[in-house]
Amino acid sequence: MKPLHTLTATEAAARIAAGELQSERLVRACLDRIASREPEIRAWAHLDVDGVLRAAREADKQRQSKARPLGALHGIPIAVKDIIATAGLRTECNSEVFRDTLTHMDAAVVTLLRAAGAIIMGKTETVELAAWGGRVAPTANPHDLARTPGGSSSGSAAVVADFMVPLALGTQTGGSIIRPASFCGVVGFKPTFGTLSTEGVKHYAPTLDTVGWYARSVADVALLARVLEVSDQQIPKSLPLRGLCIGAWRTPYWAASSPETRDALAEAKRRLCDAGAIVAEVEFGEDFLALDELTRIVMRGQGRISFLHLDRTAPDKISATIRKGMERMSSDQLCAALDRAAALRPAFDTVARRFDAVMVPSAPGEAPIGLASTGSWIFNGLWTLLHVPCVNLPGLTGPHGLPVGIQLVAPRYADAHLLTVAQTVSDVLQSSGLQ
Repeated sequence: MKPLHTLTATEAAARIAAGELQSERLVRACLDRIASREPEIRAWAHLDVDGVLRAAREADKQRQSKARPLGALHGIPIAVKDIIATAGLRTECNSEVFRDTLTHMDAAVVTLLRAAGAIIMGKTETVELAAWGGRVAPTANPHDLARTPGGSSSGSAAVVADFMVPLALGTQTGGSIIRPASFCGVVGFKPTFGTLSTEGVKHYAPTLDTVGWYARSVADVALLARVLEVSDQQIPKSLPLRGLCIGAWRTPYWAASSPETRDALAEAKRRLCDAGAIVAEVEFGEDFLALDELTRIVMRGQGRISFLHLDRTAPDKISATIRKGMERMSSDQLCAALDRAAALRPAFDTVARRFDAVMVPSAPGEAPIGLASTGSWIFNGLWTLLHVPCVNLPGLTGPHGLPVGIQLVAPRYADAHLLTVAQTVSDVLQSSGLQ
């Protein structure tokens, strides 16, 4: 029997629904794992042990009473990034401005999770205000405590990678889901922008901010996608590999990739081709060279608007690096960037529709040494700007034995098909992790 804390959400949900596993036993196993590892990982901002155990006992009573059908996540523990409002728990955003702020209402996404029967385990550490230049989280990478787990969803990626919980919510404005997923060796998914409400989530750049999540399997990511209804299409379990057509794009930022990232993409391509898939190199027009610059303009311009009231009322409680990034830019510059981004979205979709998915780097390489920086999001911001769904797939490693993910992207609103392709591709990558 697998240790309970290593069960995927899909496995645990099936056993709970069948009466083979009590939610309280699962939650206690996760709490035991947290107690043994948290002093080193430091991934949790808030953890209400008594409240979680009460919720688990109540979930078990509901299952036994059979008074109503069980939700798809009944009794399953899930972590929530600490910029997402969660009733009864503090939502501090790793910010002195919000220190000891107790939230009385759930964010929309948390409401959906509770409606499906999920148990909110607690809040995970984040970069300050999930902002560019904010104070980093204290969290260490579970694979190497001397390295960053990435950010800003630092704690969410780490708790899933370290088997503390099977699922965790994060957010992405630049590269805050995919990069930590690559560094920590887990599946990370950012859905199409606008398919999931951000009500109750601390805003940074409202035309980029997207809620996403982490799991240790594509099946778990797809399970949560169904619960949150991010697509109106069915998500098949897999597709035949033979004839699957994958586009491979180096992106305009290939020079930023390390040898291990280049090797990982080459290895993924080799395995896919050996299994019968078609992998074809693809190029996009010169207009796409500006994607990183456009992303930074939108983040800075809208970030200033989002944080202006905090800067005016509590400037001493905001990191100087965030304030420096709030320098005003002209309205014409921001408007031009937004317009160019809007034009590039359908242009990307048109090319991407020729393929089942487009394969690109997830991060420049292995997680960097040190916790002072969360690493570069050069391979992520462009996809956030384009509003497309993207998923990190683990399974490959670099020269230090650390995870190096590959990223699959697809046209807007092709989330269901992307997850199906991701499952198929994931099957040819040898996954490994901590135990």
